[in-house]
Amino acid sequence: MDYFAGLDVSLRSCALCIVDAKGAVALERELLCDVDNITNCLNNFAHPIVRVGFEAGTMSQHLFYGLKDEGFDVVCMEARQGTAGLSALRNKTDRNVARGIAQVLLTGLFSPVHMKSREAHGVRALLSTRKALLSKTMDLANEVRGLLKIFGIRLPKTVKHGSFDSLVRPLVEMDLVLARAMIPLLDARAVLYQHFLELDRRGKRAATRDKVCMRMMTVPGVGPISALTFKAAIDDPARFKRSRTVAAHFGLTPRRYQSGEHDNPGRISKAGDRDVRATLYAAANALLMRTMAGSPIKSWGMRLMRNKGRRRAVVAVARKLAVLLHRMWVDGTEFRSDVMEGKA
Repeated sequence: MDYFAGLDVSLRSCALCIVDAKGAVALERELLCDVDNITNCLNNFAHPIVRVGFEAGTMSQHLFYGLKDEGFDVVCMEARQGTAGLSALRNKTDRNVARGIAQVLLTGLFSPVHMKSREAHGVRALLSTRKALLSKTMDLANEVRGLLKIFGIRLPKTVKHGSFDSLVRPLVEMDLVLARAMIPLLDARAVLYQHFLELDRRGKRAATRDKVCMRMMTVPGVGPISALTFKAAIDDPARFKRSRTVAAHFGLTPRRYQSGEHDNPGRISKAGDRDVRATLYAAANALLMRTMAGSPIKSWGMRLMRNKGRRRAVVAVARKLAVLLHRMWVDGTEFRSDVMEGKA
C-alpha cells in the first residue's frame, strides 16, 4: 500500500502526518524543523513513503533540497491553493493541517511550486538587500526633511540621493541644536547610501556579465536591474509552456469571475512576485515616458494611453514586456523593431 507524508512547517518545529492510500492516519508526530529529524522519522517508518509534501514558505528551499538529497519524492504546494483546500477544517491546528496536506497529496489535487536554484536565490538576495538599503536611505532622508520643517527649513521637493548630504549638512551645522540631533542621522544615511551604491554596482556588473540579461537589455526601457530581477524570478524558462502565461504568473492579467449570467472582469490579480511586477511596471513606464527612440511597442502603448489612460497603458505594456522577455530568452533572440512591427 502507498503512503503519503504531509508536513505543516513552522520556523522551529513541524507537524508530520503519514496516511495510507485510503486516507487513514498511520503516523502523527511533532518534530523539530530539521532535515535530519524528518528524514530519520520517515526512514524509521515501517513502509516506504511515496511522496512528501508541504506548503510553500520561508523554509521551503532548505527542506525541499534536503529531503530530495535523501531520496524522497518531495512536492512543495502553492500556499494559496493549500489554504483554500484546508479552509474546511473545523479546528485549525498544526496536527490537523499536516493531516490535510497528506490527504491533498493522496488526491493529487495540488499545484507544485517551482523551487528556484541556489544561484537564483543568491541574485534575489542581492536585489533584496539593495532595495532594503535604498528604502532605509529614503526613510532617513524623509525623517530629516520632517525635522527641518519644525525649524522653518524647507528643502526642495526633489533632491538627488547623492547630493542630499552636501545640501543638508551645511544647513544643520550652522545651528548647534540641529547639529547635535541630526549629524548622527546624516552620518547613518551616508553609510547606508554608500553600501547601496556598492550593491547597485554589483547588480549591474552581474547583469552585464550575463548573456541572457544583456539580450533582455536590448528592449527599450529594460535596464540591468530589471533584467536581473526578471531572470532570477523565472530561473528556468522551460517551466512555462507558453510565454503568455508569464504575465499571469506575475499578476499582470485581469481577474475574472464568471457564473451563469454573470461575467465580471476585474483589476489585475497582483499574484506572484511583487518585486518583479513593480520592476516590469517601472520598465514599461520608462519605455513610454523616458525612452526617446521609437519602437512599435511604444507606439502601441502611446495609442493605448490616449484611449484608456496612462495607468492602464503602463500595465498593458508591462504585461507585453513579460511575454516578450520570456520569448527572447527561450528563442535566444534580441529585440528587433522590424520584427515587432509585423507582430504589433
